[in-house]
Amino acid sequence: MSACQQPALAASGEKAVATPAAAIRAKEDGGLKTAIFAGGCFWGVEGVFSHVKGVKSAVSGYHGGSKRNANYRMVTTGSTGHAEAVKVTYDPDVVRYDELLRIFFAVVADPTTLNRQGPDHGSQYRSALVPTSAEQARVAKAYLAQLGKAKLWDRPIVTKIEKQDRFYPAEAYHQDFMVKNPNHGYILRWDRPKVQALKTLFPADYSATFRKG
Repeated sequence: MSACQQPALAASGEKAVATPAAAIRAKEDGGLKTAIFAGGCFWGVEGVFSHVKGVKSAVSGYHGGSKRNANYRMVTTGSTGHAEAVKVTYDPDVVRYDELLRIFFAVVADPTTLNRQGPDHGSQYRSALVPTSAEQARVAKAYLAQLGKAKLWDRPIVTKIEKQDRFYPAEAYHQDFMVKNPNHGYILRWDRPKVQALKTLFPADYSATFRKG
């Protein structure tokens, strides 16, 4: 199994995709909301969402397993049931959940690769949406169906909607990894291009400032 601190050996990167606006818009009110996204190594997931206007924090962590083995050494074995994931806290008055979904599928994760993103493979690198409310679940289901009909990718979408479970924040050195380690080889090869794609495809949503979690 790969671990995202290892040098990237693959020859080509992931491609950004111009995803459509959601036909079903999220109706969220009552202040800040949270949502969980799993899309491969959490450094890049966190890095992209930390540059989205309206996102108040993006915290890297582990979702889908137990606290007993929610640590990086164990999770990278692929045997704990966790996914590397990011908990995003956002202001729906600035960026709605459906807009976060659109960004996720456009520049964060390839939804057609099963248990794999970029150079990393194993169930801990699966792509998954983890709604934290009935409204998010409704919107996520509708957007997955919309993307399936749009046929933007050559292969079928394998991203799943997972039931919310306990989220365990990752170790401190993983938090805000991109801004702390801008010249790390993995960041330069795999994750910095995702942020550039965010800026290119979603200029109105892009923030040049990295929002620390």
